[in-house]
Amino acid sequence: MAYATARHILVNSEEECNTLKTEIENGASFESVAKGNSKCPSGSKGGDLGKFGPGQMVPEFDKAVFGGDVGVLYGPIKTQFGYHLLEVTSRG
Repeated sequence: MAYATARHILVNSEEECNTLKTEIENGASFESVAKGNSKCPSGSKGGDLGKFGPGQMVPEFDKAVFGGDVGVLYGPIKTQFGYHLLEVTSRG
């Protein structure tokens, strides 16, 4: 079965998401940005979502996780929960 591991940062606004994306692209650590800003409980673990398969996350996530490239920072991705920055860390 296909699986992926990923990490994300969840915030309330697209503007905040873009600001944090710029910080990471300019060298800030994904983990520290997640710990300081993410509204998801995974923020305390640097945004780590662990290992999951297709269909276990919301459709917007699935599309990015299983259709995008590993190691690329995606976002803002809007879901029912808010706006996410997402990075696929592995796929198998």
